[in-house]
Amino acid sequence: MLTPDDVERYRETGYLVVADVLERETLAELKRVTDEIVAGAAGITEHTDVLDLEPTHTPAEPRVRRIKRPHLAHPFFRDLAGHAGIMAVLEPLIGPDIRLRAGGKVNMKSPGYGAPVEWHQDWAFYPHTNADVLAVGILLDDMTADNGPVMFLPGSHRGDVYDHHSYDHDGASPLGAFCGAINLDKHPIDLSSACEVYGTAGSITVHDARLVHGSAMNRSDAPRRILFYEYAAADAWPLAGVESMRDFEEFNGRIVHGEPTLEPRVEPVPVRMPLPIAKFQGSIYENQRTLDTSFFNHDPDRRDAPMMNEEVSR
Repeated sequence: MLTPDDVERYRETGYLVVADVLERETLAELKRVTDEIVAGAAGITEHTDVLDLEPTHTPAEPRVRRIKRPHLAHPFFRDLAGHAGIMAVLEPLIGPDIRLRAGGKVNMKSPGYGAPVEWHQDWAFYPHTNADVLAVGILLDDMTADNGPVMFLPGSHRGDVYDHHSYDHDGASPLGAFCGAINLDKHPIDLSSACEVYGTAGSITVHDARLVHGSAMNRSDAPRRILFYEYAAADAWPLAGVESMRDFEEFNGRIVHGEPTLEPRVEPVPVRMPLPIAKFQGSIYENQRTLDTSFFNHDPDRRDAPMMNEEVSR
């Protein structure tokens, strides 16, 4: 499905948008299964192993911001991870042997209050032995300029791995604690060239694990849901502490294309370990609660608020 120009563009910018990858019937089933899982939020008061809740969630008015590890939440998600159209896109980028990572999520930006995600690099969460690691976002809804589209910083995958730690000034470790967001005070990144990415439901985004990206709150009246799968070449192995190897059969059971290997390919890639672990666990939203300075506005009650904090100028 990719031309040589597509592959070159991915190498240069760190991302692609590929239109209409899912069949109409597959997209309809994805939406149905997603709605079924989200309906389970009614009546609950706290995050679960599957559902991550918005701060404004109540049992009577449920609000879900993420389905966690969807491939474990419903067998449909595990089957979809090996979709032939997705594999046809990924093979020219990371090779024929592809493993699904143990993570993955459905980010739910609901109308009017869908939470932002601060600037980050996926690589900060799960460094591997080589750089053939990426994420695929499957659009459940049209992604437009109004409903909190993903924003990518082109070419940033070829630069630094930034500090994703917060620092407690009351005597905590001088190493700080992982918070899942770039410390913009320490790294004043020029975000002026960041691109909003648009697409129609059933299309996919593909981005390199080192690409800097984020998204603002959804203040529109339209939902913006994306199913994110994380993939690695089979010979890109997670570094120690990033992913459990206690169940090696399960690890190899996540091969969605090609064959597993016992020979990791080790390359000189930049690494910062996501340690000490984040103070708040469960999702990137929880991790980012300890970020020293937010870039995006997180207040759903400020309807007239800018999409980004006025105080921040990068």
